[in-house]
Amino acid sequence: MRAAPGGPRQLLRRLREVMAEPISPQDRLDKIVILIAANMVAEVCSVYVLRADGRLELFATEGLNREAVHLTTMRKGEGLVGLIAESAEALALADAQHHPSFSYRPETGEEIYSSFLGVPILRGGNTLGVLVVQNRARRVYLEEEMEALQTTAMLLAEMVASGELQSIGLLDTEIALNRPVTLKGVPIADGVGLGYVVLHEPRVTVKQLVAEDVKAETERLETAIGGVRESIDKLIERGDLGHGEHREVLEAFRMFAYDRGWIRRLREAVATGLTAEAAVERVQNDARARLQRQTDPYLRERLHDLDDLANRLLYQLAGRDFVTAQAELPDNAIIVARTMGPAALLDYDRTKVRGVVLEDAGLSSHVAIVARALGVATVGEVSNILSFVEPGDAVIVDGSTGDVQVRPPPDVENAYAEKARLRARRQEQYHKLRDVPSVTKDGVPFELHMNAGLLVDLQHAEETGADSIGLFRTELQFMIVSQFPRIQQQYDFYTAAFAAVPDKPITFRTLDIGSDKVLPYMTQAEEENPALGWRAIRISLDRPALLRMQLRALLRAGAGRDLRVMFPMVAIVDEFARAKELVQREIAFLKRHGHGVPRSLQLGAMVEVPALLWQLDEICAEADFLSVGTNDLIQYMFAADRENKHVSSRFDPLSAPLLRALRMIVETAARNKTPVTLCGEMGGQPLEALALMALGFRRLSMSPSSIGPVKAALLATDLAAVSKLVNGLIDANDGAKSIRGALQTFAKDRRIPVA
Repeated sequence: MRAAPGGPRQLLRRLREVMAEPISPQDRLDKIVILIAANMVAEVCSVYVLRADGRLELFATEGLNREAVHLTTMRKGEGLVGLIAESAEALALADAQHHPSFSYRPETGEEIYSSFLGVPILRGGNTLGVLVVQNRARRVYLEEEMEALQTTAMLLAEMVASGELQSIGLLDTEIALNRPVTLKGVPIADGVGLGYVVLHEPRVTVKQLVAEDVKAETERLETAIGGVRESIDKLIERGDLGHGEHREVLEAFRMFAYDRGWIRRLREAVATGLTAEAAVERVQNDARARLQRQTDPYLRERLHDLDDLANRLLYQLAGRDFVTAQAELPDNAIIVARTMGPAALLDYDRTKVRGVVLEDAGLSSHVAIVARALGVATVGEVSNILSFVEPGDAVIVDGSTGDVQVRPPPDVENAYAEKARLRARRQEQYHKLRDVPSVTKDGVPFELHMNAGLLVDLQHAEETGADSIGLFRTELQFMIVSQFPRIQQQYDFYTAAFAAVPDKPITFRTLDIGSDKVLPYMTQAEEENPALGWRAIRISLDRPALLRMQLRALLRAGAGRDLRVMFPMVAIVDEFARAKELVQREIAFLKRHGHGVPRSLQLGAMVEVPALLWQLDEICAEADFLSVGTNDLIQYMFAADRENKHVSSRFDPLSAPLLRALRMIVETAARNKTPVTLCGEMGGQPLEALALMALGFRRLSMSPSSIGPVKAALLATDLAAVSKLVNGLIDANDGAKSIRGALQTFAKDRRIPVA
């Protein structure tokens, strides 16, 4: 096989014309393979594209059976094409049929061809597909012919990466970019960052591959190299980095910018007729494909450095800033990248960067050292992160656990926001109160418990001095994974929760899904009003296997321990009784099969549906404890959707109707000697906490960041005085008098901190 007169330059010019034609993606691809076959004097030219499911699909061919297009697929590593995709290396064979990896698909008719030349379609060192030419006669392919095909593959890479071919494949493999995704990586630098995705070094697309003037391109390359070297020198010498390992890393990085071998390969690539940009991409693609497969940490770190240098060169050549301009960087930026060199992170405005997520960087990487020096929450080795995010997506980075939450649901975002706020402020005044006995000024004891839903929350129990975990929302674990957690996964999770707070009780709430809490892998029922529909215990009782799996995991995890479980959204006592029966069946099952059971077991009911207010004596007779969920109780009592901004704040929780209902709950529970805790958001507000204590509540459960402020308020309160005020206002039935206003005045006059 010999390239036709004019060679790759003529081919690339013709291909650019085809790319500009207003034709369908399939027609464009069909024209491209015809042009390549003609230019390379080949009887066959085929393009295989790597799909998101890891299979290679035949997208176009000239010479093979066209009926096989989009019907022929193979795995990476399968056959010669699969071998190229897996190795990311070109392969030239004079007698392909005797190669150990040779296999053919009868539907393509390729068994009659002997010689084979295939190159990976690379972009950023990642394999997007394979480009192949074949001939019947046996041939020894020349190095120039392989280089010509590799250069042509660069143009195809842009077509594949643009998404233009998405609509014509056998399967729609596009990743859904609108769903929450939980990814796991390696913790690199401690901290929690909440913000929005900023893609590091949005790729410079190389559109002009063939040089019109080789001398001019050589001069452009030399100028860009000089500019990159100068920028790195200034970064190191500007004097604000201090000393230490991270400075030594940057010095080593500067050495690569002056590496003669790398510069020589760039100059040689330009000399073959490529533009300066195409030369940089060509050299870096080869280096990345080669170094990606190395297991030696040192060699892989060289890959990061070379990537950084190549990208800096492309930005110099394009006349663009290497990082997002400071004016464009959001105040809470989360930098997401496949990899970063050590200098790149320092280029960003450190006052705006909240976190870093890297696809390819470990604990010992150079960028990790710099991230730790800067104190930026960083997670590395997050597989395929760039396939899951778009610029501007909400994202959470937990540098202590390695968790990355992409487009997190509100509950998950709130949980991490609490963690971030606690880390950020940790006011000393609240820390000093942690071990102070919880007693009002007039000697009335109270308990402050903590709401949680993720393992990350539980570390706050010790920090805040919470008496226990008063509400553990088990549904959050189900919401952040891609498939339903099996019994063993749930067991492991609950066991880890017990281990995180070994000296504090945990009250687990069974699945409260439905309404605004949707599991990504469950089909949601179409409902006119989901908040009043099929949710919480209603789903659990209608799908008892779901509840029994969770109960079995909880009972196993609680073996030998004290276990507390409560059921959400109980509307009638019979629902609670049916749930209790399922618990007893699971206990009998575990005993029958030789499993341990909890040392003690308490079952409680959530009071959040108004109907239960008129069954309080009955539910107290059945339940070991009650927990008041004011979030739902308020919205149901006032018929005001708490997610609807037009009505959510229309009714004040500190109003007589709600306070009377709450007083009735606490008084009935006391009469029946049934412990009662309030676990809604209302209890986490200092002013509201004063009112709740006045009604008779002695146990409040709240978010971790609320414990300090609420405790400070209650410690400064004369409960007898505030009880007289609040109950007097409730009984007066004076709708015009603001209970909130009266409480605020009371707190101000007595210097009770409620702000």
